[in-house]
Amino acid sequence: MTRDYVKKVDGAYRLTDTRVSLDFIVYAYWQGQTAESIAQSFPVLRLEEVYGAITFYLAHQKEVDAYLEEAKVEFAALREASRKEDPAFYQKLATARLN
Repeated sequence: MTRDYVKKVDGAYRLTDTRVSLDFIVYAYWQGQTAESIAQSFPVLRLEEVYGAITFYLAHQKEVDAYLEEAKVEFAALREASRKEDPAFYQKLATARLN
């Protein structure tokens, strides 16, 4: 009997029957976290689901890596557009960080 641990929902990879994004699991995996530590970070997930998500990633690595890179590019574009839309706000934010 096989089980699908990851589904693509509205263009995003999610762990099946949860709102947890595969992105979080993959980034934690890249940082060297164990499946056990990842499961502790996400109490809604069982250890089996974390291993299933990692297995899915490894089986579909090129596809998921491309998806993550695309999301990174989209985020950078949105951030840049936001900064151009309200530069005064971002200047205040930068000044506040220095203080």
